[in-house]
Amino acid sequence: MRIEKILNNNVITVIDEHKKELVIMGRGIAYQKKTGHTVDEEKIEKIFTLENQGLSDKLKTLLSEIPIEHMQVSEKIINYAKLNLGKILHDSIYVSLTDHINFAIERYYKGIDIKNALLWDIKRFYAEEFEIGLEALKILHKEFGIRLPEDEAGQIALHLVNAEMNEDIGNTVDITKIMHDILSIVKKHFKFEYDEKSLHYFRFITHLKFFGQRLVNETNITNTDNTLFAMVKEQYTEAFACVERIKVYIEKTYNRELTNEEMLYLTIHVERVINQK
Repeated sequence: MRIEKILNNNVITVIDEHKKELVIMGRGIAYQKKTGHTVDEEKIEKIFTLENQGLSDKLKTLLSEIPIEHMQVSEKIINYAKLNLGKILHDSIYVSLTDHINFAIERYYKGIDIKNALLWDIKRFYAEEFEIGLEALKILHKEFGIRLPEDEAGQIALHLVNAEMNEDIGNTVDITKIMHDILSIVKKHFKFEYDEKSLHYFRFITHLKFFGQRLVNETNITNTDNTLFAMVKEQYTEAFACVERIKVYIEKTYNRELTNEEMLYLTIHVERVINQK
């Protein structure tokens, strides 16, 4: 392989035999090298192949500006997440999480502490991702001797959720707020406490996550079965009354009207989480 472009002493790009651009990272890989020189393969530590050109450009810009150690620790956290979550993470995680970790380290040394207003919800809604976030804090302490607050574990968890859902951080924050608000409406309507260890609560949370994603992306489930909708409306009157309150909230807050199909599934989930059936 021959060097196509030198981004800094530790990062280069090459064009492979399939005419695809690869971003290659390695300590000192570009030392005393020029464009067109052969790559010292013994110094290669990581090869990035990103299909999305825009994402590839962002990664190149990021890697040219940050210490190689920050990219290395980010990759370690991403690999740990992939292994332990068992979920597909979009390639955007290499840009978003690396950028966040670099910024978090910089803020630590400047004594800047930013509180995570969503921390409590993140712990509830994204428990697995939050555990990865806590492990990430341990990795950062081991690598750099720094102790970041629990708020940062929550931020790392959000970036993982982003990558799972292929959303940007702003949308994930909005989705989390939607989940929080709907859970609060149901809780107040029925005046009860959730059993957060129950399977029905887990299913409700999962449904709300994707419901929120459809809402922020302005997509709907198509109406398909009005007979079933009518039956559920009649059979689960209290759950449906609660969902009508959710409908009003959605209309007032997001200027969106829920379809019968969305109301159908929300009613079923509310009924199950309330009665544990």
